[in-house]
Amino acid sequence: MNPYISEVTLAFLNIMLWAIIARSLLTWFPIDQSSPIVQLLHRVTEPMIDPLRKVMPNLGMIDLSPMAAIIVLILLQSVVSSVTASA
Repeated sequence: MNPYISEVTLAFLNIMLWAIIARSLLTWFPIDQSSPIVQLLHRVTEPMIDPLRKVMPNLGMIDLSPMAAIIVLILLQSVVSSVTASA
């Protein structure tokens, strides 16, 4: 794999990882959900979290789909790193 493509891919996955972490942390604070930053985080992370939310079991008030998304992103980072290292 081209090292430049792998670096861009890893950077994108890292940005997504931190965006999901930020989105999860913001739910703990009384922040206006209509603020531009919160809306941006939702628009960026929802395409990854929503499909996971549909397949994960409903635990009432606890939404584990962000944690599942973080695990998927970490696994993808590991795959990209190993493919780059083996090439």
